[in-house]
Amino acid sequence: MAFEEKRAWIMVLVTIASYAAYLAVVLGQVGSEPLVHTPYASALLWTVGTAIVTQIALNIIVAILSPEGADTKDQRDREIHRFGAYIGQSFVVIGGVAGLVLAMVRADHFWIANAIYLAFALSAILASTAKIVAYRLGFHPW
Repeated sequence: MAFEEKRAWIMVLVTIASYAAYLAVVLGQVGSEPLVHTPYASALLWTVGTAIVTQIALNIIVAILSPEGADTKDQRDREIHRFGAYIGQSFVVIGGVAGLVLAMVRADHFWIANAIYLAFALSAILASTAKIVAYRLGFHPW
């Protein structure tokens, strides 16, 4: 397995785990009050920060355990990375537009923040999944 494919797997797994942890924390705090009154900011910051640190640590561990190819990228790796990034960017745009629309209709900050966070998570999952598929099934530039 190519090192860049390993990095994509790490991104998918860490993103899914961190977003699931965020949902568990926030939804676990829901009481008798409406969902928008649930404290979310600290859970969002902690899960994003922990995901970043975890991904860096796992990338370092994988590079130490299998150093072959850890510091080299060939043309195919670069093209697959670009392909995945382009696909993932669609959800960043969708999240930005959703945040703008929610702000324009004066939605609560809870919904704006959660729409943008969901878009970032989906972007990372989609981009990494596209990279994994490209490595597994072959990549044929258009």
